[in-house]
Amino acid sequence: MSDMQDYKSSLSDSGSRKFETFSYLPPMDPAKIRRQVEYIVSRGWNPAIEHTEPENAFDHYWYMWKLPMFGETDVDAILAEAEACHKAHPNHHVRLVGYDNFKQTQGAAMVIYRGPAV
Repeated sequence: MSDMQDYKSSLSDSGSRKFETFSYLPPMDPAKIRRQVEYIVSRGWNPAIEHTEPENAFDHYWYMWKLPMFGETDVDAILAEAEACHKAHPNHHVRLVGYDNFKQTQGAAMVIYRGPAV
């Protein structure tokens, strides 16, 4: 069996916290974020944008940026909403969510903009 890689993470260091699978990878560039939005749309999921302060990312609900974009298939419109949220809240983490209507769950959720470390 191979050795498991450890990562330095602590509650007191918000910059070290992991939020989801993509947190273990290098930050996504705009092209990779676009591909994730395209995937959400291709699955028929409803995209939504959420945000929160870095210090509250684990013990609070995230704020919803407007309502979920029910039935939205325009990738550029979804990306524009994510960017608008990031510009309105530059010190917050911004998360992209894809809601699966049939399973009544989140099909995807990823932090696409990270606020500064606290």
